Amino acid sequence: MGVAIRTAGEDDRDTVVRLLDAAFQDDPVSTWVFPGAEYRRRTHHRLMAAFTDIVLAEGRVDLTEDGSACALWLPIPADAPDDDGDDEPARIREAVDPDNERVELIARLTAGVHPSGRAHEYLWMIGVTPERQGEGLGTALIGSVLDRCDRDGTPAYLEASSARSSGLYQRLGFTLTGRPLELPYDGPRMWPMWREPGAVAG
Repeated sequence: MGVAIRTAGEDDRDTVVRLLDAAFQDDPVSTWVFPGAEYRRRTHHRLMAAFTDIVLAEGRVDLTEDGSACALWLPIPADAPDDDGDDEPARIREAVDPDNERVELIARLTAGVHPSGRAHEYLWMIGVTPERQGEGLGTALIGSVLDRCDRDGTPAYLEASSARSSGLYQRLGFTLTGRPLELPYDGPRMWPMWREPGAVAG
């Protein structure tokens, strides 16, 4: 049975934020940005809201009809500037948690490894509610966009936040772009990954 997917709108904002907050509470990168379970419960949702707002305005949020999974995609043009003078990482930190430098640092570090020079679709985040994980919802969400990428001849890019998810993305045709990104202060690794249109796992 197929997974019903639609494009989320502003009316879905709260649903998407709650979904991402629940899906990433135990994610290695989220636990690094917001160390401590109670602190994370109080604060993490504000970062998910900031990300959701950016993608609703500039990209596309795919949402399963039952609200159990979503994917945040941004189209990146070939001539995207490295720095357009709009200091988004600092603005996100100010809006989310001004005293937490890691909110800004994670944005700067991922921007520093992001490929440039070719238009592509950027999978910023994909989340599945904890009780529905392992059912193939994430793969269905990604697949719908990758099919479009293949038709249009557009590459795709993401940063995997765990070795497990990196393996899943490799099965979808993504390959590592280089060495993993090592987050400072004994943080976890992130795996930047690129997929050429039409790529399949070897």
